Amino acid sequence: RNGRTDMENVEHFGTLTERMKEFREEVLDEKPYIDAQRAILATLAYKENLNQPRVMVRAKMLEKVLDNMSIYIEDKSLLAGNQATKNRNAPIFPEYTMEFVMNELDQFEKRDGDIFYITEKTKEQLREIAPFWQNNNLRARGEALLPEEVRVFMETGVFGMEGKLNAGDAHLAVNYERILKDGLRGYEKRVKEYKATLDLTNPDNVDKYCFYNAVLIVLKAVRNFANRYSVLAKDLAEKEMNQKRKIELLEISRICSKVPYEPAETFQEAVQSVWFIQLILTSFYIHTLSPVQMLLSFITLLIMQKRLILPVMFW
Repeated sequence: RNGRTDMENVEHFGTLTERMKEFREEVLDEKPYIDAQRAILATLAYKENLNQPRVMVRAKMLEKVLDNMSIYIEDKSLLAGNQATKNRNAPIFPEYTMEFVMNELDQFEKRDGDIFYITEKTKEQLREIAPFWQNNNLRARGEALLPEEVRVFMETGVFGMEGKLNAGDAHLAVNYERILKDGLRGYEKRVKEYKATLDLTNPDNVDKYCFYNAVLIVLKAVRNFANRYSVLAKDLAEKEMNQKRKIELLEISRICSKVPYEPAETFQEAVQSVWFIQLILTSFYIHTLSPVQMLLSFITLLIMQKRLILPVMFW
C-alpha cells in the first residue's frame, strides 16, 4: 500500500477523487493472468488468409480481434475499451514471437519480476496454436536475415535485438490533432479518393490498391469496435438501478457511437477517441508516445470557444 501511495504525483496532478482511488485499488488488486484470447483470434485470422498479401492479413487480423474479443465496461469508469478479457491480463502476440512464451509457460508465476499467473487451460490453448507459428512470425524472419557474425554477438550477450525481433514498431507519434478534428471519417474519405484515382493497368499501383483496401477494412473494424461498446453501455444502462450511473452509461453509449469515426467536440469525446486509438494500436503491439500534450491543446481550444469552463472535472 505504501508503494502505491508513492506512485501518486500529487505535486503535479493533485489527488485522485475517492471514486478513482477506489478504482485504482481495484485494478492494482487484480491478479495479472496470461490471456490467450487475442492469440487464438490472431491465429484464426492468419490461417483464414494464407493467400492474402501481408498488409491484408494484418488488416483482417485486427478485424477478427476487434469483432470477436470480449468487451466490458468497469463500474467506476467513464471510458470504454479493454485490451484483454480482464483488467491487467496480458495478451499474447504470436505473430511476433512464441519462443519465449513457450519457454516460460511453466515459469511465469515463478519469475522474480513481472509475475503473471496462467491457468492450465491457457497453457493448453497456447500449445495448440504454437506449431502454426513455428518459423512463421516476425522473430523467425528476423533471425533468418541475421548474418552469422551477428548471431555470435547476440548469443554471447554482447548486444541484443530482443525488442526489435519480438515486438512491433515503437515511439510513434500519432496525429491525434487530425483524428480529433476530422475523425476516422476524414481518413476514410481520403483513402477512397486515392483509391479511385489509381490506374490499375500500372503494376506499381497494385500494392497501393491492396494497401487502401486494408486501410478501409481497419477503419471499418475500428468503427464497429466502438459501436460494440455503445451497444454494451446502452444494455448496461437499461439494467442499472443507480440513476447517476445510468446517465453516465447512456453518455458512454452516445460517445462510443460517435468517436473515433466522427470528430470529437467535447473533452470526454476527445479522451474516449484518443483512448480507442491508443488501445487499438496496442492490439498491433505498437507503442505510441503520450497524447497528453495534444489533449491539453484540445482543452485550450474548447476554452477559447467557450465550450469548456475550468476546472475540468472529468471524474
